[in-house]
Amino acid sequence: MNPAAHAHILQAALSHIPAHIQHVADYEACAREFIADDIWHYIQSGSDQNLSLAANRRSFDQLALLPRVLRSVHEGHTRVHLFGHEHRAPLLLAPVAYHGLVHPDAELATVQAAVAMQTAMVVSTLASRRFMDIRRTAEAAAQELQRPVPPLWLQLYSQPTRAQTQAVLQAAAEANFDAIVWTVDAHYKRTAMALPVGVSAVNTDAEAQYKHTSQLLDECLVLGSRFTEHAPTWEDLAWLRGQTDKPILVKGIVSPADAKQALALGANGLVVSNHGGRVLDGMVSPVDVLPLMRAAVGAEVPLLLDGGIRWGTDVVKAVALGADAVMVGRPQMHALAVAGMLGVAHMLHLLRVELELAMAQLGCGVLAEVNESVLFRA
Repeated sequence: MNPAAHAHILQAALSHIPAHIQHVADYEACAREFIADDIWHYIQSGSDQNLSLAANRRSFDQLALLPRVLRSVHEGHTRVHLFGHEHRAPLLLAPVAYHGLVHPDAELATVQAAVAMQTAMVVSTLASRRFMDIRRTAEAAAQELQRPVPPLWLQLYSQPTRAQTQAVLQAAAEANFDAIVWTVDAHYKRTAMALPVGVSAVNTDAEAQYKHTSQLLDECLVLGSRFTEHAPTWEDLAWLRGQTDKPILVKGIVSPADAKQALALGANGLVVSNHGGRVLDGMVSPVDVLPLMRAAVGAEVPLLLDGGIRWGTDVVKAVALGADAVMVGRPQMHALAVAGMLGVAHMLHLLRVELELAMAQLGCGVLAEVNESVLFRA
């Protein structure tokens, strides 16, 4: 599809859910029709050979489930508590940049779906709509639907200066976001896509939106360059802890040693993630390292998993391995491109139905009963 057709494609999102869409994967196949080639590649690709991207799915698919029968689950539920809020299911909308790439209503449509499905949304620093507009849209949708606004969290990328980072935090505080998800694994990441006209990171300082490029004969390619000069460090976590009284989750940690250090410096929770396979090819999948992470932080620390969630059974497997909840990323962009707010709400509905069906078939009425006993390794 020609990238020049992008503006037209944005208007092509359907006002209904196609009858053939029965699973989250169906949205991915259908979305290809509505997204320009360069944007599709940006959304779908991992790094280099896509080994990490493939590993995220393979790790789920290699885990088999071991059902138990004749157990009553009639009084069951999927509720989970995180940082003082009750969530209907252990499922959050992951932070994904630039929803405006695939739908004209961008994050405003996504947050309407979050309200409709009572699902927490983690809003990217690189959102294409202002934080306050996202909050106001959520409140209007909640009033119309007569239900509460679900938690809205800020996903934070450290900016080149602390003053610029503080400005992002202030904008999120004014929008009354409930938690901070500080992403620490994506500073060293390559991307070649130029944003189309009308799509930008409206919540950041324009001067902070720089790109690092290296010429063949540059003395410093990455190490020692401006690219590494502004990279966040552990000192920035200690600084961040002093800037907010909101819960802080550190996203992008896969090392148990790093997990312990993050908690020691004031983090309240962790998101085990390899950034959807987009940062370092060949790195460990979050699913594979999850049991080690849970053992390192203990039973009480909120531990979320991000990367590769496509089925309700994936949620079961993540919870069984120690996650309190999971985040779903790319599928929200697929669903948003196909059917806007309706698509995202339907995508979340599909995952929740599959999750509850899987729990019922496993004989687990509540999430506390989902543990490694439901998994089978040949």
